[in-house]
Formats: sequence, structure tokens, C-alpha cells
Amino acid sequence: MKKQLFQLLMIAGILSVSSCKKFLELDPLDAPTEAIYFKTPEQFKAAANDFYNKMIGFKKIDDSNIYDWMDPGSDLTAIPSSYGRGAMSASSTDIYWRNPYKYIRSNNVLIEKGEEYQGDKAGIKQYVAAAHFFRAWHYFFLLKRFGGVPIVTTVTDVNDEVLYGPRNTRYEVVDQIIRDLDIAIDGLPLEGNIAVADKGQLSLEAAKSFKARVLLYEATWEKYVGESTDWAPGQKKADNVTAYLTEAAALAESVMSSPSFQLFNGVDELSYYYLFVLEDAKSNPRGLTKAANREFILKSLYDKNLNRAAVNLSHTLGGPASPLAPNRKMMDMYLAKDGLPYRYSSFYNGYNEMTDEFENRDNRLISLVKKPGQKYWGWGAGVNGGGADYTKANYTTLANWPANIPTYYPDLSTNSTHSGYVNRKWVSENPGTETEYESYDYPQIRLAEVYLIYAEAKCELGNGNISDEDLNISINKIRTRAGVANLSASLLITANAANPGKTPLTLLGEIRRERALELYGENSRFDDLKRWGIAEQELNQDILGIPVKNPDGSPTEVATFKVSGVNIYNPAIYAYGVDVPTGALILDPAASRNFTRKHYLYPIPSAERQLNPGLDQNPEW
Repeated sequence: MKKQLFQLLMIAGILSVSSCKKFLELDPLDAPTEAIYFKTPEQFKAAANDFYNKMIGFKKIDDSNIYDWMDPGSDLTAIPSSYGRGAMSASSTDIYWRNPYKYIRSNNVLIEKGEEYQGDKAGIKQYVAAAHFFRAWHYFFLLKRFGGVPIVTTVTDVNDEVLYGPRNTRYEVVDQIIRDLDIAIDGLPLEGNIAVADKGQLSLEAAKSFKARVLLYEATWEKYVGESTDWAPGQKKADNVTAYLTEAAALAESVMSSPSFQLFNGVDELSYYYLFVLEDAKSNPRGLTKAANREFILKSLYDKNLNRAAVNLSHTLGGPASPLAPNRKMMDMYLAKDGLPYRYSSFYNGYNEMTDEFENRDNRLISLVKKPGQKYWGWGAGVNGGGADYTKANYTTLANWPANIPTYYPDLSTNSTHSGYVNRKWVSENPGTETEYESYDYPQIRLAEVYLIYAEAKCELGNGNISDEDLNISINKIRTRAGVANLSASLLITANAANPGKTPLTLLGEIRRERALELYGENSRFDDLKRWGIAEQELNQDILGIPVKNPDGSPTEVATFKVSGVNIYNPAIYAYGVDVPTGALILDPAASRNFTRKHYLYPIPSAERQLNPGLDQNPEW
């Protein structure tokens, strides 16, 4: 792994030596560098290694996760709340337009040099394939953000006409992504055939998984959104929905059968927590290292010495103002042990006591949300007594906690955006890991998502129905890890009969719920809401926190509980009061939120349109 990380860091910047601030902010490759480079397979490999640095990971945590907390999360700081409220405005520049095109240029350089290569092309095939994969990766990012964008597949200079041409349609962009991924699939090795020293490089399974992601996204976008956001409607030439869903399911099934990957389930009911903070043997009570994780199909590699997170990760995501702190919606989405969402479950026990909603629940809730009255290890040298010492106490044997480890209770007395819940995902408790030194890997694609792609594609193809067999080979494996009952049609029939008057549960709805629960904080939720055509419905609701009243108006324990003689809840700081039906704190009222179909696509930056007047703007911007 260290060899791979060293290559990733050494090659950074080699290909882009000078900058020319023209259309798309493309950095031209320095001519002398080209003259001496791309002469051997090793040079192609080194150039391809730089591409891995261009995927968003921890080093862009404030930007990469802006999508995830707008719906089930509680963060109300300026940037994410503006997106969720539909309050963003057109800007002059956008790094998420500029940077992908810079990265695409590097991909194009390697692809062209591969065509010119005079040696045995079999020796560079996988590196050319990697360039096609990452070009598809960046165009998919642009597609999701802007819709149709200019397609540039050659190494250009500032006089090339392609730089001043019109936008390509979204359908042309999708076709280009698919072509690139087909080349990648043809040229990449199976994970099992990648040498140990090269682990972390792209595999055939990664390319198949990503293509399945793209096909599911575009199929559902075309089905539920169509051309309602398109700057150039009427360009679609064929109905691709069924074909895309069919291939997405087939690709996912192929990856699911690979012996190289399996769900991580190696600790206890908190396995889901440890999956995201696996570092060294001190990061979990079983002494497991990164080698135990075979779930990540494509990941960004981190290392304490060579490539640490370098952001205030544990502190930012593990405090009361964490952008990933769940809100009322997320807490109610988590399943109970009987496999049903909390309010539909026979285990539903209200919210009178702070711990009521934590009983008999999904292991993902127990893993990722602090439970009141429980002790938790801190991190590094000085937070909550320092990092974990599992010889004294862990989360299955709760005895022997040191006296200096505090008991957790929510603090609703000073922070008006605190939902009453605290996130643990991506939060280290390793005694050797200070904040900004975190070095667990970031999953770009993992097996659990492949299961979710398969189940959703099959359910869409079945017009809302899916067989128990298909569920059992896919998301029911995820639910088993979560410690909840299998999903089935019969489970929902029984639940709906027991809950008259509530919105009926559906198989497709529960598969979508699984995506929200399983991929929380992994940069997928906002895109999911948009491709399902329900972002307006979901984002324009009240954002609620912990209940402080019962349905009869009596206070819950939260409203009366004291720590050191001081109430943990101060109603005066919550300006919007309490939601009457649920008794939950209102963190942000629906009246402040105006997300519309316009916001499904971001505006083309005005500076780019000034450089190229041929770029039409997205509707209503």
C-alpha cells in the first residue's frame, strides 16, 4: 500500500506544468515533458496513478458531502443549507466545472499517447483503460451537476474549435461515458489478478460496478425526470430505460459473484461503524486492520505518513454541529429488528425516554448515532479521555470504563442547530490518531452499493415488484449485517394491514430507504432524490430534531433532564418551536425552503459562458 501511495503522491502535477486561463481552465501539457514521457509501460503506469488523486475524498470533506445532509441530516450552516433550501444562485466560476475538465485533459493525454505508443500495447492496455474509466468518472460528475456539457476527447489548444462549440446533450454525454466504460471493462484486470503491490488500482469489477451505477442513474432520471430540466429538449432518440436497467442488474450480478469482495462483518453489531474507521489494530476491539476490509471495490487510499486526511475530520463530524448529525427523518428511517421503519414496527415505543428509540433497532443506528446514557471513547490524546483502550471496555462489554470518560447526553441548551443526535460515521476513536491524521480509506464504490443497484434495477424492471430470491442475494445481505429481518412482499403486506391510515410501504420505497441508510454520508443522497424526481417533495419539508413533547403535550425526558443541575434543553434558543404532530424541535421550517425542479441542475458558470458564448444556460438560471 505504501508503494502505491508513494506513486500517487510522486506523480501529482507531472502532467500539468503550466496553466492557461482560457475556456474550461485547461492546463496544457508542457511540450518537453511530453517529449520524454510515455516511452515505457512504467511511465504510463505512473501517469495513470495520478488519476486516483482526482476523486473527491476526505481532503474535500466540506465540498464532497454537501449533498448528504440536506434531507436526513441536520446541518444548517450557510453552504449546505443554501443547496437544500433551493437558495443557491448562479456564480461566475465553479471548481466543479473547471477541475473535471482539467482532469479530463490528463486522461486525454494518456489516451492519445497510448495510440502513438510504438511498443507492445498489451503492456499499457490497463493504463489506457484506466484513463477511459476516469474520463467517464469525470463526465458522469459533470452530467449529474450540469446535465449536457461539452465533450472533449482530444488534447486541445486554445484555438481548437471544440472549445468554443455548443454543449452536447445529456444523451450524448451518457453515450460517451458508456463507450469509455466499455473500453475500461475490456482492458482492466480482475481484482484477483492485481499484484499485491498494486492493490488499490482499478479492477474489472470496479469498472462494471461504476457502469451499473451510471446506467441505473440515467435510467431512473429518464423515467422520473425526463426532459423537464433540459436546456435542449427533444434530443432523445430512443427509450433506453429498460435496456439500461437490464444491463445495470446484469453488471451488478456479475460483481456480486466475484470471490474477491465480501461485506465487512468482522467485529460485532458495530461492524458497520468500524468499516469506516478501519486503520490499524487499535481502531477496533478485534484488532483488525485494513486487510480485513474486502468490501471496498474502489477506494481512495490514505496513510498516516504519506496521505493523511488532513482535515478536521473527527472533530467536525463527531460534534453536535456535525453536518452528518441525523435529524428526525433519518432517525425514523432506521429500521427496527422486525425489518420495519420505527413508526410501523411492533417495537415502536414512542420517545418519552431518550433511549426509547434506540431499543431493538437497526445496527446502523447503534453504530452511527450516540445513545444517551452511554460512554464513548474519544480520539487521539485528549478527547473524552483519549482514544479507545479495548482492554478496559468496549461496546459489547460496557464495564470498566475509566472515570474520566464522560457519559453522553445531548446538549440542547446552547446550540440552536443541534438536532439532539450526534454522528459517529468517519469519527476515529484510535488512540494513535489525532484529528487531521485520520488515515482510513474512503470508499468510492463498495459491494453494498452494488447490492442496492441490483435490487433497485430489478424492482424497477418488475414495475415495483421483486422476488424474494433477488432480495436475498442482494440487500437482504445488508439487512442481515444490520441485524434486521429480511425484506419481502409478505412483510410489507402484514405491516400495511397493521398500520391503516399510514402511507403504505412498498418494495421500491423500502429499497430506496436502504440506500439512504446504507450510503448515509457517502455523497449519494442528493443525486438519488433528483433522479427519482422527488427532491422538491423531500427537501421542502420541516427539518426536525429530537422530540421534546409527547403527542398529548406532556414533556419527554429530554425536556426535563438535567446534567450537573442544568437542563439539557433550553426552549428559548429554538426560534421555530416544536412540531405539533411529532413533538420534535423544528430546526428549519418548510417556509424557509423552496427547492424546485430548476435546482436539479446547477447553472453554467457565467465566466465560462463569457469565454464561450455557445454555451446555453440551464433553464430558469
